[in-house]
Amino acid sequence: MGLFVEAFTGINARLNVQLAEHGLGNVDFEVLVRLSRSPGGELRMTDLAAQTGLSTSGVTRVVDRLERDGFATRRACPTDRRGSFTVVTPAGVAKMHEVLPGHVALIEEWFTGRLSPEALGQLLGSLRTIRDAVRPGATSGVQGPSQDVPTAA
Repeated sequence: MGLFVEAFTGINARLNVQLAEHGLGNVDFEVLVRLSRSPGGELRMTDLAAQTGLSTSGVTRVVDRLERDGFATRRACPTDRRGSFTVVTPAGVAKMHEVLPGHVALIEEWFTGRLSPEALGQLLGSLRTIRDAVRPGATSGVQGPSQDVPTAA
């Protein structure tokens, strides 16, 4: 477990520096990625909280920041007065296009590029198995990107 944590924190530190250069924190970036990959570029706030592992108040704070910066907006759920959606804006999609090339390059340099295709496939399969057990709400069920946004591994 210690080795896994050391590898994760090392990669994450490099990615966080790159995100900060673009004025984003890692949680802001994760929310934008999840919104951009979702149909219509939107998710219910409750689904966004489940997928990110944030509390309801935590996801509200992140969406408040993204809304303030013009990267996301909220809209009321037409079928549930208590529910609302977070929607990525065109500025949010543009921010993703700005950030992702460097982000993907760092992932390639420090993670995927260091493993053979076979080893990477085995590792990703194993990580999905563990993720699905410990965070079953983390998957979106979406089979590809929406909004023409490239995705990171």
